[in-house]
Amino acid sequence: MSPQPELAAAGNVPGAPAEAAAGGSGGRLVPYLRFIARRLGALLVVVWVVEIATFLIVRLMPGDPARQVLGPRASPQAIAVVRHQLGLDKSWIDQYLDYTWHALRLDFGESFTSHIPVSTELSTRVGNELELIGIAVALIVVLGLAAGILAGALTANGRRPLVERVFVFTCGLLGSVPGYVAATLLALGFAVTWKLFPVAGNDQADSVVLPALAIAIPQAALLARIVRVETLGVLGQNYIRGARSKRLGWGRVYGRYVLPNVLTAALTLGGTIFAQSIGSAIIVETIFAWNGLGLLLTQAVLRLNFPVIEGASLVLALVVVLVNALVDIVVSLIDPRSAAQRGLELG
Repeated sequence: MSPQPELAAAGNVPGAPAEAAAGGSGGRLVPYLRFIARRLGALLVVVWVVEIATFLIVRLMPGDPARQVLGPRASPQAIAVVRHQLGLDKSWIDQYLDYTWHALRLDFGESFTSHIPVSTELSTRVGNELELIGIAVALIVVLGLAAGILAGALTANGRRPLVERVFVFTCGLLGSVPGYVAATLLALGFAVTWKLFPVAGNDQADSVVLPALAIAIPQAALLARIVRVETLGVLGQNYIRGARSKRLGWGRVYGRYVLPNVLTAALTLGGTIFAQSIGSAIIVETIFAWNGLGLLLTQAVLRLNFPVIEGASLVLALVVVLVNALVDIVVSLIDPRSAAQRGLELG
């Protein structure tokens, strides 16, 4: 990101080239629209690939959903009747075409076990899923930014090597902890031993704390390491030295000059962080019995509930690619260098 205007005007950093301001917004609109259209087109391709992959993986899973519904002692005749009712006796091509046609209308059929429309089951879980992921991502951003900027400020210019070693070791350790391990340790310590939070469920307001922390801690540790590196790079820039030479307070230097530059790097990782949070949530929700899409998907896999697996997987994939596309577009709009790396001509 470019330095702040008043510092550039004061002669501490070079000013922006005159020709960059002469282009106007009109000349840039068409390239931006083309870029957004390409990004959205890629989104549709990704969703289509996920839809095909989910369909094939579900059909290749061992076991028979009809036998799962009827039980192990069901007769072959009864199983054949249920397979016909569930549409499993059709060819894979016919099943895929039916699945795609209904998915385009957001109709994923009925659950094999509850006989409730899958769209209804998904709609009752989406709110809980967004609540958990939203709080987890907020914790990742806040903890990662705070720890990374603080570590960068303390270790700038080679100072406090012991602090640097402790920070790198701690972030590496926490960042390598799988979500289910973090969830188990948090539940054992804060729910079972100290009884500060509920062990499972989402009936109480504070039930979200432990599963959100289990998702956030590994991702926040990885983000903190990246933010520290970015902070060290920003602190070495001439416009930061210029700000300090003007005896500006540390709060203004870090809040106005360091934080905006670091935020761009954090935003660039936003899509990856969100996708990894979704993946971790599927396991964490099972451990804490959080009534979200992840728990619904896990239960559906265990019961060979094809419509629920397909519907939940497609919805989660759609959310992930939408967020990634949105982050990509926003970063490209606010950071011309990032846009150029994506093939978007701004000039």
